[in-house]
Amino acid sequence: MIESAVQRQAVLQPKTVLRIGRLSLYLVLAAGAAVVALPFCWMVSTSLMSLGETINRQWLPGTPRWQNYQTAWMEARFAVYFMNSVIITATSLAGLLTTSILAAYAFARLQFAGREIIFFGLLSTMMIPEAMTLLPSFLIIRGDVIPLPGGSWLNTLQGLTVPFMASAFSIFLLRQFFRRLPVELWDAACIDGCGHLRFLTTIVLPLSKAPLLTVSLFGFIASWDSLLWPLLVTTRETWRPLMVGLWSLVTEAGAETHLFMAGATITLLPILVIYFLVQRQFTEGIMTSGLKG
Repeated sequence: MIESAVQRQAVLQPKTVLRIGRLSLYLVLAAGAAVVALPFCWMVSTSLMSLGETINRQWLPGTPRWQNYQTAWMEARFAVYFMNSVIITATSLAGLLTTSILAAYAFARLQFAGREIIFFGLLSTMMIPEAMTLLPSFLIIRGDVIPLPGGSWLNTLQGLTVPFMASAFSIFLLRQFFRRLPVELWDAACIDGCGHLRFLTTIVLPLSKAPLLTVSLFGFIASWDSLLWPLLVTTRETWRPLMVGLWSLVTEAGAETHLFMAGATITLLPILVIYFLVQRQFTEGIMTSGLKG
């Protein structure tokens, strides 16, 4: 009996350790989730306060003021800026997917001289801080470096979108996934008379939904949240996006915090909606693309 009790204890001990380890992991994840969610919860809470409540640094509004959203929408001219952001983001995303897919497929499947050197040079651009590229990009957009069709691209749609139509990270991510596809698929496609373009559109892309959604999400966030670049290349309100409208709520007298947070919530909602719709594919795209190649 003593031996059987010892054996049962030996069996139960690893299970107890496993449960404790799992509980500790859940507690750490819950703490991390709370830290991440706290700024968002504070933003929403502040957006429902009066200016006086924000000055007093309250955590919760006394009476929710839903009219703050309507006031912020009208004062920041969000109706115009929101539509501009939709057009700019959609155009940038279409160009980003086109260049990333074609470049990634070329690096993954085509054999040409200097492929690895060119790819290494492309990856090295990820090490350059974005602030260092602002001035050269601005001079190019203004037409000082190379002649542009129609002259300067300041205050134009192309000036706001073309710089976002290529991404080294997107090319890298798609290239890693494309290289994981079996070579036998290409061999079978060649037997059926497929060229590279048909093979890419009919076989590779349908199998790459997860990484494509991941690239699209990153591209959408980068374009939607852009502030500094639109401020540099626009001097009129014709093509200014939503983030510039949000910044207009900050005046010389200071920020109307409750309206600013209401505008920030409005700006953030499209990103949250899209992320919750594609979060499973987003996680799958990161996991399946891998880092080897």
